[in-house]
Amino acid sequence: MINQKRNTILFVVLAIGLVFLFIINISFGSITIPFKEVFTSLTGGEASKSTWEYIIINYRLPKAITAILVGMGLSISGLLMQTLFRNPLAGPYVLGLSSGASLGVAFVILGAGLLPAFLREMLLSSYGIVLASTLGSTLVLLLVLVVSQRLRDTMAILIVGLMFGSFTSAIVGVLAYFSSAEQLQKFTFWSMGNLGNLSWTSIIILSICVTIGLLVSLSSIKSLNALLLGENYAKSLGLNFAKIRLIIIFATGILAGSITAFAGPIAFIGLAVPHIAKLVFQTSNHAILFWSTLFFGAMIMLLCDVLSQMPGFDVTLPVNAVTSIIGAPVVIWLMVRKKSFR
Repeated sequence: MINQKRNTILFVVLAIGLVFLFIINISFGSITIPFKEVFTSLTGGEASKSTWEYIIINYRLPKAITAILVGMGLSISGLLMQTLFRNPLAGPYVLGLSSGASLGVAFVILGAGLLPAFLREMLLSSYGIVLASTLGSTLVLLLVLVVSQRLRDTMAILIVGLMFGSFTSAIVGVLAYFSSAEQLQKFTFWSMGNLGNLSWTSIIILSICVTIGLLVSLSSIKSLNALLLGENYAKSLGLNFAKIRLIIIFATGILAGSITAFAGPIAFIGLAVPHIAKLVFQTSNHAILFWSTLFFGAMIMLLCDVLSQMPGFDVTLPVNAVTSIIGAPVVIWLMVRKKSFR
């Protein structure tokens, strides 16, 4: 009863914190917009300055929504992977999905010189890069799903995913070696991650993909709790372990693949956030961890985006750099605390 009351209070605090960070994210940037004006614009009113309203509706609101979707999706996919592999250092990209997406984008950006002019212009557009990233991550996901049907050992799937990642990274390295400085710069910018420049159409597509992934994950909560005690225990409960594993890999693929396609590879969020949720709520029950991880993922991603905007300055930092600065110390601290790995 005490734990239930404590969890309720924590969820209320998280909900308030999420709304607060959402407003902060929209308000802060190279141009600071008062909270009152942000609230007025978001509730259907008109801001006192037309430029403020334009910035809020056409730039900062889409970016804030993208940050929430990215934070939620990567955090949940990280939780799924850590539970499936029973490995605290597993993340959403452990199956090689990020490397597959990078390979698709690398073929388009770094290999653009080999393509006809009309095809090059089409593929180098924002939608072309999204399509290439989607195809790359989907191809790797399909390969992992095929391999998972043939392998009984879950850890073997983890190794296969890492090998896919190494293989695709090697091909990207070869393409980079023969590319021009301009091509390398464009590919580097993509690999740093970007929450902005998404149209409302792109956000709708991303929202649908993330929602499907989250619903599939939500339907697997009981199975995830059973997996905490190992494969044999899950099988003793009458669960079809092969089917559960396939569903978890599929959900992770949708979440991590779609997010990488639209926002680029975002580091550490999927790895660090599930641990933060576990430490704060002090539970391994996925019925609680699922929602707490959702909240923490969205909040931390919004915070990272605020920090990357460097409020009051014209400079914008790569969001990947900020997530790594926050996430890396958390992971190091968790490694030092050996008890959390037992």
